[in-house]
Formats: sequence, structure tokens, C-alpha cells
Amino acid sequence: MALLGACTKEPPPRSVQEFLDNPLLLEAALVRCTQNRAESRYNAECVNAREAVKIVEAKEERKRQAELEAQSQAKREALRRTQQAAAEARRRAEEARRRREEAEYLAQFGELPPGAEVVDIETGNEPLAVIPEAASEDASVSTGGDDVALPTAGSNAPTAEAAPEEPQATDLESIRDELRRRSEDGS
Repeated sequence: MALLGACTKEPPPRSVQEFLDNPLLLEAALVRCTQNRAESRYNAECVNAREAVKIVEAKEERKRQAELEAQSQAKREALRRTQQAAAEARRRAEEARRRREEAEYLAQFGELPPGAEVVDIETGNEPLAVIPEAASEDASVSTGGDDVALPTAGSNAPTAEAAPEEPQATDLESIRDELRRRSEDGS
């Protein structure tokens, strides 16, 4: 028996591919190789097992890197969408501010901004221009033959109060009296 045992050849060491294909063999070989590191350091099977471990770790690292890259890409896309939404919100706010300022300016003159529609105050949230009702009859004052149109009610235009008409003779008399007074004071 001893002779037969001595004649049999030792099985060849397992290859790296065998360890990659069967994780249980790889684990058993690693346990055996780590028990006596000094003796198994140059053992072909232990070298192949360590090489298989390096390959498995490299595959896992590439897989982990791909997952991290996918997460990073998703975060970049989310940040890009957030930045675009913020830019759009700033653009809309600036446009609303510009329209509001334009409407306020035009409201001073009783006009609606161009392209604005008349909406109910209940339904709209935008500032509205106040347009005064047109007077049913032309408001004008006759002053010595010249007709001067007065602004309609609700207008913000400055107005001059018209003095009540007095007979022209009274005006001439008051002018003459003033001239006499001045000439008497001067002499």
C-alpha cells in the first residue's frame, strides 16, 4: 500500500479559473493557506488562490465604482434640474416684476399695459391699471372764447382750477386802481 501511495502522483494545483468558478474551493484554499503562511507562501495552489482573490476584489471594486458613478450622475442631473428650475424661477420673477412696474407706471396715466386683458379682481392676482370712466359729456370751460378741456374724473393729470368769470370791466378797473397805487407810491 505504501508503495502504491508513493507511486501515485499528487494532483495538479487548482487553477485561478477553477477558484473563480467555485467560490467554496477558493474559501477552503484560503483557510488552508492562511494557517501556515510560511510553508504555503510559494505553494502553487495558494498563489493561484491569492490571484483569484485579487481578481474577485477587482471585479467588486469595478462594480462599486460603477454604482458610485451612477449615483454621482443622478446627483449631477438632480443638481442641474434644480439649477434650471431656480434660473427659470428667477426669470419668471424678474418678468413679473418688470410687468408689475410697467403696469404701475401705465396706471398713473389710466392705461392698461400692452397685451393686458381686463380681468375680474377676484380672478386675477396681477396688479391692474385703473381706467377712469369716460365722461358722458365733454367737460370744457370757455374762457374768453377759448375752449379748454378739463381732464376727466379719475385722471392723475394735474389740473388748474378755473376762476369764476367776472365781468371784464371789473378786471380793467382793478388794473387801473393798481397802476394808480403804484404810481403814487413811486413818487
